[in-house]
Amino acid sequence: MAVIDKLSIHQFRNLTNQYLTPSKGINLFVANNAQGKTSLIEAIYYLGHNRSFKTKIIKEVISFDCDQFQISAQVGDSRIKLEKSKNKNTISINQQRVNNTSQLSQILPTQIITPDKGFIVNGTPKNKRSYLDWGVFHVKQDSAKTFKTYNKVLKNINILLINNQAEALDFWFLELAKVSAAINKNRLNYLQQLKQTSLSEQSKSLEVLIDSLDQFDYQFSSGWPKEVDETNEQNIYQYLNKNKQALLKAKYLNYGSHKANINFIFNNKKECFLSRGEQKTLSIIFWLTQVLLLINLKTKPIVLIDDLSSELDSKKINIILQFLQSLKVQTFMTDIGHNLSTLDSVNPLVFQVDNGVIKPHD
Repeated sequence: MAVIDKLSIHQFRNLTNQYLTPSKGINLFVANNAQGKTSLIEAIYYLGHNRSFKTKIIKEVISFDCDQFQISAQVGDSRIKLEKSKNKNTISINQQRVNNTSQLSQILPTQIITPDKGFIVNGTPKNKRSYLDWGVFHVKQDSAKTFKTYNKVLKNINILLINNQAEALDFWFLELAKVSAAINKNRLNYLQQLKQTSLSEQSKSLEVLIDSLDQFDYQFSSGWPKEVDETNEQNIYQYLNKNKQALLKAKYLNYGSHKANINFIFNNKKECFLSRGEQKTLSIIFWLTQVLLLINLKTKPIVLIDDLSSELDSKKINIILQFLQSLKVQTFMTDIGHNLSTLDSVNPLVFQVDNGVIKPHD
């Protein structure tokens, strides 16, 4: 179970030296625009993922005139710390340096709901894979090693294709087939568990967010052509060999697990035909179902919600927060502060953010 007991942020965007003791329940951060509330969400996300959901450029998240940032937290018995500069990336757990980001993610699993990262329904395939594989990792943690192997094999295959080295492809095709089949099995198994969770009694309270929730469905697209059995290692290998000349001509592998997608359907309509309101509500239901599944599997994530009031009305916000409260999930949420009275039912711990300074709300 992940709960941040203490949080320290130094030189991260406009959060220079901030210390925080959050509630184990819902923590609400209110501020006007450009005061640092989203930076707080980004900092917690960074600590759990070793990356930002807003930018890939390190200097953009380091405070002006500083060389590095530091974020640390006490999470149960673990003290985790991340120090990052343009040339250095140091992760430590209980003062012991580690090299594996997945260890951070195991201690601090974080699920984020933010328009900044993009909605998953009618979102980009990359964003869909990101959310899908976040769930897969927390259900089957050795999947991180499989993904790492896949990316290495894919890189080597593309180099060979670019350099027209056909004779060396056979070994790497075998390796790709093996890891692709494993990735596809993991993704399919996870989505099956997710669908079962969405139909459970625990999910019933989410039905009030949208009409006909039982008509919400999603199908996995493996990234391989339809004639390929994506879970059969031998079938994948044979397809690669059969199409070797076409791949050499293309100079890169234009199908595979790195091209996977999820296709969402609601009331028999494809996701691209859904209204923005339907897309955002269904996205949130998908994210919350992931949280519920992990809790049932004894992994309780931290939930980050940024600027939800700009996307949903107060009734829906309260339903979402009451759902999280019932799951006893630690939540960090931002708001511009004009609707605090509507959140009385969940009794959040409220903080004010003013020009990068975080303090308890009066």
